[in-house]
Amino acid sequence: MLFALCTWQVVTRGPVLAADERLGQRIRNSAFPEGLAEFLADAGGMLVGPVLLAALIVWQWWAARRRGGTPYWWALPLTTGIAMALVPPLVSLAKVLTDRPGPPTMGGSGFFPSGHAATACAAFGACVLLLRGAAASLRLWWWLVGACVVFNAGVGYGLVRRGYHWPLDVVASWALGVFLLWGAVTAARVLLRRRGGAEAP
Repeated sequence: MLFALCTWQVVTRGPVLAADERLGQRIRNSAFPEGLAEFLADAGGMLVGPVLLAALIVWQWWAARRRGGTPYWWALPLTTGIAMALVPPLVSLAKVLTDRPGPPTMGGSGFFPSGHAATACAAFGACVLLLRGAAASLRLWWWLVGACVVFNAGVGYGLVRRGYHWPLDVVASWALGVFLLWGAVTAARVLLRRRGGAEAP
């Protein structure tokens, strides 16, 4: 729903865009260190989160094979992997359909939504979901959730601070990422129910 609302504002040049661009300008002119902002923005690249997610899936496969694992342990790794794979084509399609101009420092168009923000949200969010069973306690897992949220906020801020995206591009990407993760968890639960009632994630 949030992604649809953001897209509607971009396509119709709604009133939110003016406030969005003003906020983007304020963030770009802030005193936040450019080097740190660049580091955070780069952390949303395809060579960071997706690689970590792939490594975690391989580790879970290896651990399940070594110990026997729980029945249908592969359900959530499979669905989160598919969710991650859907990010690039969905983002590319949205960029083509909306054709939003970028910030002044970038020029051109096709900046909505942010691929880096969507990648970081989906990849690191999926990692946190997969680590739920490995966490020593539920409290520790919620700390991981909090760290993931803060990290993604940093990635989004870095993208805007460096002038790569408008804030609304980032917010829409977070909405898309969360929706894909919700879909991954829902699909995993359906698989588990159909295949014998193993404990759902």
